[in-house]
Amino acid sequence: MNITSISINRPSLIIVLFSLFILLGYIGFTNLSYELMPDFNQPVLVIKTGYPGASPDEVQSSVSEKIEDALSNLEGIDYLVTKSMPNASVVIANMNYGVDLDQAMQDAQRYIDNISKDLPEDVLSPVMTKVSPNDLPIMSITSTSNLESKVFYQKMVDDFIPQIQQLKGVAEITVLGGEQREIQVKVDPEKLRYYQISLQQVVEAINRAGLDVPAGNVQTDQIQNAVRLSGKFSDLEEIEQVQVAMPVPGAPVYVRDLAVVKDGMKEITSVSRFNGKEGIGLLLKKQGDANAVDVSKAVRDKLSQIETQYESAGVSFVIADDSTDNTIAAVNAVVFDLVLAVILVALVMLLFLRSFRNSLIVLVAIPTSLVTAFAVMWLLGYTLNLMTLLAMSLIIGILVDDATVVLENIQRHLDMGKDKKSAAMDGRMEIGFSALSITLVDVVVFLPILFLQVFVADMLKQFSVVVITSTMTSLLVGFTLTPWMASRIGKAEDLSPTNAFNRFLIGFEHQLDRFIAWYGRQLTWVLNHKLAFTGIVILLFVITGVMMKQGIIGKELIATGDQGKFRLYLEYDKSTSVKENNLRTLQVEQFLLQQPEVSTLFSNVAGPTTGIGSLGVGLPYKSELTVQLLDKKEI
Repeated sequence: MNITSISINRPSLIIVLFSLFILLGYIGFTNLSYELMPDFNQPVLVIKTGYPGASPDEVQSSVSEKIEDALSNLEGIDYLVTKSMPNASVVIANMNYGVDLDQAMQDAQRYIDNISKDLPEDVLSPVMTKVSPNDLPIMSITSTSNLESKVFYQKMVDDFIPQIQQLKGVAEITVLGGEQREIQVKVDPEKLRYYQISLQQVVEAINRAGLDVPAGNVQTDQIQNAVRLSGKFSDLEEIEQVQVAMPVPGAPVYVRDLAVVKDGMKEITSVSRFNGKEGIGLLLKKQGDANAVDVSKAVRDKLSQIETQYESAGVSFVIADDSTDNTIAAVNAVVFDLVLAVILVALVMLLFLRSFRNSLIVLVAIPTSLVTAFAVMWLLGYTLNLMTLLAMSLIIGILVDDATVVLENIQRHLDMGKDKKSAAMDGRMEIGFSALSITLVDVVVFLPILFLQVFVADMLKQFSVVVITSTMTSLLVGFTLTPWMASRIGKAEDLSPTNAFNRFLIGFEHQLDRFIAWYGRQLTWVLNHKLAFTGIVILLFVITGVMMKQGIIGKELIATGDQGKFRLYLEYDKSTSVKENNLRTLQVEQFLLQQPEVSTLFSNVAGPTTGIGSLGVGLPYKSELTVQLLDKKEI
């Protein structure tokens, strides 16, 4: 007794099995995350180290070279690329393909920790990241208010951003622009010489006076109190009254004698604008395993709550760019094509098999073959993205093969006058080897992709897993579900022109017979003129090769498609300041905003860029403009 016989005579096992597949598929589908493209990590580690106030030469000698030396013994490393910039060092470690990046990150972190004591005291802790699509910001947000600029910036950093970062799936928020408050002590060099005091003495005096440290406990038999030396400044006058030195006994020198203390604004390192209006820009990244669509929705809800709460202050948030809009649109388009493909396949089956019953069996067989792919994707941690959905769209033509081959042969046995069960059993057994061959050919084509060790392996693996899973399930469906349904609802078809639809099917069959006869004549000519046809085939190969050599067909890693927006990267002379960069970029913005096709324009002047491979460090001579165009219908 084989699996087909069990399905036909004792269908309970098959019904339970496919019910379980459908249940797992439903659970998997409801838990799958949405992404535009699957996550594929380049074998690259990026180590960013901040060194405030340092020049590129100082960064190179004090930070970059030491980190390079520490990483030189890292296993699996191919080569290092170092960029020493003002205030920051970036070391890019390019690894060999096949290296475990997570393990490499742990080893690299251990090497860097070993040399951390050799780095300057002012150096910030190195931050290590992988180059991945998940490192790209999913949302660009701009915010404005009626509050004073310094107050609004502090409110943003101390209140608004922490609220957003608490949301599930939010990983990092980069702040662009804004005016940050800074207490400035402007020392007069002449007075330093007069009192014979160094600048370092002034700095150390202010730092000592500003300490806030615990000093132990005061304990009695009844009570116990903690003692804390609180030296935090509450106003400018307290800083002015800090004693710096006493060159002459009884004549102390205070900060007010040497400098002017003012409540000023920190030097601007980046500028953000939306449609020409300055504000505070936010670049939001999601966590690696988070659902981008859910994160976007949660962030939008939180921003609406903040706007309502601070309505009196005129706080407003505008979503300048949201990658999940394109993700949802792309996924919905592929899902629509997927459903349309299933329906069209059923209609084609109706025309060629001439039976509503057989079309119904095909309509059941295809989704049942696909549903297991959702369960496998969920178990393997995959997402619903263009690659997995594209695999499902393409696989429909393969899935219908098993069902059609088996079903057509069962129908032939029914037309021979056999009863349903005998026709289903004989039809499947007769064609079983052919169906198995069809399936295994598809599997062996895609199976080697799972063992690739190349840059896009992670992306292609998801495509291959979906194809292989769905194809193997379709073989199981063709050997079990299809014969069982045919044994229950199958029927011999003897078309007679009793109604309009039957007459249409008979007419279609006559046209099909004419086409087959024409094809037979062409095939006869080919068989009688083998040399001529061989020459035609060789000529086609030559033409194809020539066209490829001409470079007519371009090359790119991923076809992004037309999303109705583009990014413009501006790079000036390296000596350009942020202020000059801002003025020049503003002229470009004004020109773009005058164009009737431009809908919105988000400006990032001297801030970290958002493209893949971004180092996460802004440069004073670079700018990035994100331009959203109007829909063609709106022009």
